Amino acid sequence: MTFSKMILGGAAIVGLSLAAFAHSGATGVVKERMDAMKSMGEAIKRIKPMMSGEAVYDAATIREAAQAIAQEAGEAMTVKFPEGSTDHPSEVLPRTWEEWERFARLAEQLEVAASGLAIAADNGLHGDGHMMGDTSGMMDGQSGMMGGGMMVGNGGFPNGMTADQIGQMPADGAFMMLTQTCLACHDRYRKDDD
Repeated sequence: MTFSKMILGGAAIVGLSLAAFAHSGATGVVKERMDAMKSMGEAIKRIKPMMSGEAVYDAATIREAAQAIAQEAGEAMTVKFPEGSTDHPSEVLPRTWEEWERFARLAEQLEVAASGLAIAADNGLHGDGHMMGDTSGMMDGQSGMMGGGMMVGNGGFPNGMTADQIGQMPADGAFMMLTQTCLACHDRYRKDDD
């Protein structure tokens, strides 16, 4: 997959996120979760133009947006999904609770990817002359990205990959991992807009 296709995936996430929040009447935990998703969607929207070269790259803005996403991901996300909270205008599918471990793993991967993007912000974009940092642990056969028999997780990156490992990548690579994780979750656990 090319970086431009990855960036387009990010644009699709923004579109999905904005469509999800066109609803009104949400209350309680459904409103809390919709507000959190809106916040994450806005953070992605803020940095997506930088990742595609449509706006001037600003590491501080990317770091801030990534940290905002990380704060809403992981356990902060899963607590907003108590079983059965599917009342309108919620768009969550019942399979979320049927596949709770998978859903929770995606929420955790989102936190890791966002934290990794915050670290990678200073690395710049792929091909812009920035160094990726020390990549010695990325393919070491033990705990690196490609070693240790890791399998690619549902979010598009190897299970067990750490934020520090993602932080060694160019920022647009880390951004792609983040948006692919969002997309994996939306595709599986969110109702279509039909």
